Amino acid sequence: MLKGGTVSTVAVIAIFLSNIPEGLSSAAGMKRAGRSAAYIFGVWGAIAAASGIASLVGYTVFQGLSANVVAATTAIAAGAILSMLVDTMIPEAFEQTHDFAGLITVAGFLAAFVLSKTGG
Repeated sequence: MLKGGTVSTVAVIAIFLSNIPEGLSSAAGMKRAGRSAAYIFGVWGAIAAASGIASLVGYTVFQGLSANVVAATTAIAAGAILSMLVDTMIPEAFEQTHDFAGLITVAGFLAAFVLSKTGG
């Protein structure tokens, strides 16, 4: 995007699909903790607004930086996502689905692979 490109349809679908379980898990956890619907929607609204602002700042800041800096930053972000998955989501998924957690994970990676190879 920094060089005038666009975001592929596959990337948009993958991001959307990957955020659904995270959002549902978090919202369910907040609901179990006794939080109101207004609080939950407020938290998610604030996160959406902060993400939009962060995207604008990132686009502005990284526009003039080298491809190596962008690649290193992307690698760090990918590591952070993997860390969050391993620390938070995988144990919770295993607790909820037991033996199906691995199968569901593989199905998710397979879906992302298929989407990336079918273009978009």
